Amino acid sequence: MHALFWLLDTAISLFVWALIIAAVLSTLLSFGVLDHRNRLVWTVTDFFERLTQPVLRPVRNILPNLGGIDISPIVVILLLQALRILLGEVQVSLLRAGIGL
Repeated sequence: MHALFWLLDTAISLFVWALIIAAVLSTLLSFGVLDHRNRLVWTVTDFFERLTQPVLRPVRNILPNLGGIDISPIVVILLLQALRILLGEVQVSLLRAGIGL
């Protein structure tokens, strides 16, 4: 049981890092620091966009338009951190009940 909670926690942590990397890449591309015509930059950016867009798109549809500011990665990261805390509480309660042995 412990391995399952560890796996879920690790997957959530990795996805949070993917969201951060995607946001940083997007910012660097928009300010012209990175060139989107570079094949390596395009490949890495495309990978992180395809990984994060299915989660970010519904959140963007719910949030109001703030001009050029996209706060959907922050909202998703906060929700994922809340999920990590909830999973930790569930694991502790299962251990106390003697189920997670």
